[in-house]
Amino acid sequence: MSAKTVQYDKLKNYTSQVLKGLGYPKKQADITAEVLVEADARGVPSHGVARLDFYEKNVKGGFATPAAEPSVVHETPVSVVVDGNNGVGSYVSDFAMRKCIEKAGKTGAGFAAVRNSNHFGMAGLWAEKAAAKDQIGMAFTNTRICAIPTFGKQRILGTNPLCFAIPREGGIPFMLDMATTTVAHGKIEVYERRDLDMPLGWVVDEKGKGTSDTKGFQKLFWSKCPDGGHLFLGGEGEDLGGHKGYGLGLLVDLLCAGMSLGRWSLHTFEGNNGSGIAHFFGAVGLNIFGNAKEIRRHVASILDEVRKSNRAEGEDRIFIHGEKEAEAREKAMKEGIELDEETVKLLDDFGKKFKIEGL
Repeated sequence: MSAKTVQYDKLKNYTSQVLKGLGYPKKQADITAEVLVEADARGVPSHGVARLDFYEKNVKGGFATPAAEPSVVHETPVSVVVDGNNGVGSYVSDFAMRKCIEKAGKTGAGFAAVRNSNHFGMAGLWAEKAAAKDQIGMAFTNTRICAIPTFGKQRILGTNPLCFAIPREGGIPFMLDMATTTVAHGKIEVYERRDLDMPLGWVVDEKGKGTSDTKGFQKLFWSKCPDGGHLFLGGEGEDLGGHKGYGLGLLVDLLCAGMSLGRWSLHTFEGNNGSGIAHFFGAVGLNIFGNAKEIRRHVASILDEVRKSNRAEGEDRIFIHGEKEAEAREKAMKEGIELDEETVKLLDDFGKKFKIEGL
C-alpha cells in the first residue's frame, strides 16, 4: 500500500458511503464527508478522512447516535441553546451555525451554545460560513481530555480549539483557527501513523516530563493513567506564557460547556451516554459597526500592511492566518488530495467492509 492522490469529489463520495455504512443517514453522511474532505484538501490531515476510524469507534461505543436530530432548549432573538442529543457533530454544528447567521442577519448578532454533540471537524469551516455573509464568525469546542493545566500533570482539559473569521475586501477572510494547546491531538495521531517522533514541547509524560516518544505517549494517552498530556500554548510553567494558553483553553470550556449547561472536557466520554462534547458559535454583522464594505476594505488594508512589513532573514513571505489552507485547497482542487499510506489503507479496509468501489 502506498500514498495516493485522489480527486476531491471522488474522495467526498467515497467518504459519504463509508459513513452510511457506519449507520449515518444521508444528510449526516454528506455533510460529515464534506467536513472531513475539506480538512484534507486544506492540508490539515489531523482533521481529515483518517478520522473515520475515530467516528466508527464513537458509534460502536455508544458515544454517537448518527440518526439523532438536534433540538432547541432555549432561545431569544440573539441566542439559542441546542441539545445535540448525541448526534453527529458536523450536522449539529451546521444546525447551530445557521441559527447564528440567521439571528445576526435580523438583529446584528447571534450566538449558539451546544451540548451533547460530537467531534465537529475544523472549527474554521463553521466560522467562515458567517464570514461569507459579511459577519464575524466564531466557533469553539471542547474535546476529550488531553491537556494539563499550568503547574498540574493530570489531563483535565481538551485541546479546546477556537476560531475567528473576519471578512476582508478582495480575498479570503482572516481566519484564526487554532487549538489552545501547542498542537491538536490529531496531529500527534498523524505522527503516529507516519512513525515519527514528536518535537519536544508538545506533551509531557506521566511524570510531567517532556517527551518526543509519539507511540509511548499514545499508549499513555489511551491508558487508565490520568497523568501526562498536552501542553497549552506557552508550554510548561509561566516563563513563556503557558498560563495564557491554559487560560484560553479554560475559557473555551466555560463558553461551550458553561453556557450550554453541558459537560466540560473532564466529563466527556463518561459512561455510555454520548460523548458530551459541547460547542459555542457566534456571528456578528459588520453592519452594526458601520458600512460593511468600508470595514472590509479597512481590514484588507491592515492585513496588507502586515504582509509588507520587514521579513526575517531567509524568509520570503509573511502569511496571514487562513492563507496557507486556502492555497492548499486551491491546489488540491486542481491536482487532487494527497493521502498518506495509512489513510489509504484505512479507506481500502472500509471499502472492503462495506463493498464500496475502491479509490
